[in-house]
Order: sequence, then structure tokens, then C-alpha cells
Amino acid sequence: MKQILRGGTVVTGSGSFRADVLIDGEKVAAVGTGEEMERLADEDTQLVDVEGCLLFPGFIDAHTHFDLHVAGTVTADDFATGTRAAVRGGTTTIVDHMAFGPKGCSLWHQVEEYHRLADGKAVIDYGFHGVLQHVDERVLREMGELADREGITSFKAYLTYDDRLDDGALFQVLRQAKEDGIVIPAHCENDGVVNYLRGWYKAQGLTQPIYHARSRPARCEAEAVSRLLHLAAMAGEAPVYVVHLSSAAGLAEVRKARAQRQKGVGVETCTQYLTLTEAAYADPQEGLKAVMSPPLRTQADCDALWQGLQDGVIDAVATDHCPFHFAVEKQFGAGDFTACPNGAPGVEERLPVLYSEGVAKGRLSICELVRLLCANPSRLYGLYPRKGTLQPGADADVVILDPAKRRTLTHAGLHSAVDYTCYEGMELQGAIDLVLSRGEVVARDNQFVGKRGAGRYLKRGHSSLAE
Repeated sequence: MKQILRGGTVVTGSGSFRADVLIDGEKVAAVGTGEEMERLADEDTQLVDVEGCLLFPGFIDAHTHFDLHVAGTVTADDFATGTRAAVRGGTTTIVDHMAFGPKGCSLWHQVEEYHRLADGKAVIDYGFHGVLQHVDERVLREMGELADREGITSFKAYLTYDDRLDDGALFQVLRQAKEDGIVIPAHCENDGVVNYLRGWYKAQGLTQPIYHARSRPARCEAEAVSRLLHLAAMAGEAPVYVVHLSSAAGLAEVRKARAQRQKGVGVETCTQYLTLTEAAYADPQEGLKAVMSPPLRTQADCDALWQGLQDGVIDAVATDHCPFHFAVEKQFGAGDFTACPNGAPGVEERLPVLYSEGVAKGRLSICELVRLLCANPSRLYGLYPRKGTLQPGADADVVILDPAKRRTLTHAGLHSAVDYTCYEGMELQGAIDLVLSRGEVVARDNQFVGKRGAGRYLKRGHSSLAE
């Protein structure tokens, strides 16, 4: 079936212009004037009036944690509920980070487990990042195997937590990644300092949520970012991607690498680090909602990250959606922040918040928004030009947003299975009218109208960082 989205403004990473979009089945067939579209239409072509609206490519969230089993608990959203929430926030593609598997397991073990968790449940297209929890010859070999057979061309390394990689193991991984054209996303915090401070604060009886932030200072992130970038340089400028950058100090280390023209460096931040501050930890109960790693920082850090987006130093904005129920799992941390599971929701809130706080307030242009949430993630994780663009031949993933509408963001109006949002009561400019995934309407007026299991697994190509 053909359909024409008529009368809107098409937004790309390089410009915006009045145009109609012709969709033929699952693909974008043409973008052009009304007269051009009429010549390509037939008598069965459906016309969809989007006058006054912005037409964006479907947004990509390259950092989610659905059905994450960790520390004896599991996140509130599985791949069904999580992707339903995502699509109502304009996200039509996710790349999910796998959890750690059993000690010593192969990389294939977790791939098989995640197919079991996601296949037949996700309502939008999805891919996986592999996870590295130990390094040996088998693991190094399996990285290339999974890239070739499963299209998993990114493998996450942690510089903190129990299954972190030490510098020697990380260096081996980076050398192999360089050889195989694989990118290594990395969680950057100094594990030794974090664990010492967590223990020290707890011993002093300082167990409120604010001490979660105090135990993970910005320089812990900055040191680990610097170390990662130096190791990548020593490994022949291996492709690396700093996930959830949270601080001005960490950003300064990225700027140094950029100034030295180090190749193969990608960086993301997340919605929460642009819009929320450590003031969220002030209340001993409510502060548990914002216990995440890295923690929320100061307003000065938020301002620095916005500047990093404007300067092009930061490549993408993701969510790190990792939701635990406030009434249940987050209460493990009542009276002891070290027992609180780390993570917060955000997959549905990202686009509405960034459009309102970024575009509507003049911090970002609509083209910059597309680069950060569509084009760049697509290129960085081997999905371009299938995803992240509205050009002929691309998947017909389209988000139609009315910039004139206003809404108040509340948990009651959201669709994640979790029981809270960190953005409760935020006044937003702009609202999503319609979302299409491969030509099918999957959300309309904040209601899900898609189908469970309609999402397809994406075998990804190589990252632009590996070129």
C-alpha cells in the first residue's frame, strides 16, 4: 500500500524543508513536492494530512536495558512493555545492552538468551550490544564471529562493577576490536575509588541518596574516560564509544582527544544528565528514584553537556532506560544507598523532553536534534541508511510532531511498566501525533496501535567509527 504524508516539514540532519513523503509498503519511496508525489501515486494511495507538523525520521535509542536481570532482581520493563513505551516517545529502533551472563560463559550464551527475551515481543525493530565480562582467546574469537553471523558489531566493556575489565584485558579487547572493525562502548568510572567511597560513607552512617552521588564524583568518570581514550590510542586508535557521559570533567577529557584528532571516538550523553541535577537526591525517599550510575551532577555540568552537543563534541543522546519500581526494588535502598538498584526510566520521555528543553528553548536546532537522535546513532552503530533518515530506500520509520501543542508530563500519561518518572510535572512544548514503523502506524495520539512481536531483529553493519 502506498501513502503520502502531505503538508509537513521534513527534517534531516542537514536541513528542513516543506515536502511530502511517499511511502510504498515498508520503505520511503520519494520525498518531494505535492506535484511530484501526485505523479507517483495511484488510485489506492492513502493521503495523510500532516499540515503544520514536523516529520522526523524514527528516533534511535542505542542504550536501553530491557528485561535486565541483575543483583537478584529484574527491571520493570521487558521487551514488550519497554518497546511499547519507546514508540509512544517517538523511538522506532532500540539497541539494547545485554546483561552479564554466568561466570565464564561464552558471548554466544548471552546472544541466545537475549533472542529468547526479545524475539516475538518487541513492537519495534531492535538490536543488541554484546557484553564483555572476561577476556580469553575464545571471547576474542567470538567477537568476530558474532559480528559476521549476527550483525553484533559492538561489545560493551565496564570499567567498574564486579565483572569489569582490567586495563590489560581491555587493551586486548581494543586491539581485537581494531582488527575486526568492532566498536567498544564503555561505562567509565574508576572502580577502586567508587568502592572505597561507598564503604567509607556507609561506615560513617552517611547512607542517604545524596551519598550515592558523593561516592561517584565527576573525576571518577573523567579519569576512566581519559584511561579508555589513551588505551584506545595505544591500540591503534581502536573504535570506542563513551556511554552516558555525565560531567563537565569527563567532557573535558573527550575534548582533549578531539583536539589531538584521535580517530574512532564516539560519545553519548543521556536526557537526565542534560535536564536533572543532584538536587533530586535531597529527599531521602524521593531521592531513591534518581539513584543511577553515573549519578546526576550539578547545573554547571548540565550546561557543559548542552555546550558539548552544540559544539558537536557529543555525538548522541540516549536514555540508559533501566527502570526499577520505586515502591519495591528502589526501597531496598531506604536507609542504605548502596543497596538501591542503579537505574531509572526514560525511554518514552527522551524526545518530548529534548524537543521542549532543547529545540523549543533554543539550545538545539531541529536539525541538530535529528543528528543526535537519528543520523549519528544510525551511523555509529551500523544502521545507516536503513535507519535514521527519510531518504528513498530507508525504512519508513516516521515521527510526526506538532510543535504547537503543549502537555504536562506525568507518570499517569506514560506507558512504561515502572511506577514513576523522574520528569513528573514538567511542562512540555510539542507533542507527537503519529508514529510509523516500517510504514505501519504504531502510535496515534499517545495510544499504542501496533502489534506485539512486530519488531524485527537488526543485523547491524560496521560502525562509522571503524572506517
